[in-house]
Amino acid sequence: MDALLSRLDELVLKPELAPLLSLFKGARNGIIYGSKVRFPHALVMIFLFRSGTFRQKLKLVLNATRLHARNLSTFAVIYKLSMIVLRNLNPSGSGKEGRYDSFFAGLMGGYAVFGRQPGSVSQQIVIYVFARVMLSLAKLAVQPNMHPLSSLITPEARTKITDNAWPVFASMTWAFVMYIFRWYPDTLVSSLRSSMVYIYADSDHWDSFRTLFIHNK
Repeated sequence: MDALLSRLDELVLKPELAPLLSLFKGARNGIIYGSKVRFPHALVMIFLFRSGTFRQKLKLVLNATRLHARNLSTFAVIYKLSMIVLRNLNPSGSGKEGRYDSFFAGLMGGYAVFGRQPGSVSQQIVIYVFARVMLSLAKLAVQPNMHPLSSLITPEARTKITDNAWPVFASMTWAFVMYIFRWYPDTLVSSLRSSMVYIYADSDHWDSFRTLFIHNK
């Protein structure tokens, strides 16, 4: 057994196999991470807020977990494979990563996995990532030498923007979501809309002590 493990160790450490094995490990890590993230979230949200039998709810939890794990795993494989191909197509030298290879690899993976399958799980993942991307872009926008207008931002202005960016972002986000929920609720994703209905709309209605403090309806 030890000899077999030693042979496998030698095999997986061969440099020529590294690109192929990175695809395998990317798929593996995507499955594990997606399952770890989605299962407890789906378990809580579905059993608390969805109607149906125990069996039906469990099936929804497992289905959401499977979709999340599959999406992350598939994206990892497409992204890594695209990076390998782009490196080998680089006119400046085979095997050298280009400046925008990660952008185009992400574009291909994003379209293939999330763009063509706009289900609720895909939407949640994309919206989660989108919010983080916007925060990162906001930070990059005030960094020195990032764009042609960077020279117009003084160190003092940069400090003020950095100090106030999060309060402004948080305030405007909640201002817009409450306005949209009040006047155009159908445009919000169903999971967000249902949670907001529960907190902000259902709390305006009760007909007894029981429906005020114990049960929502």
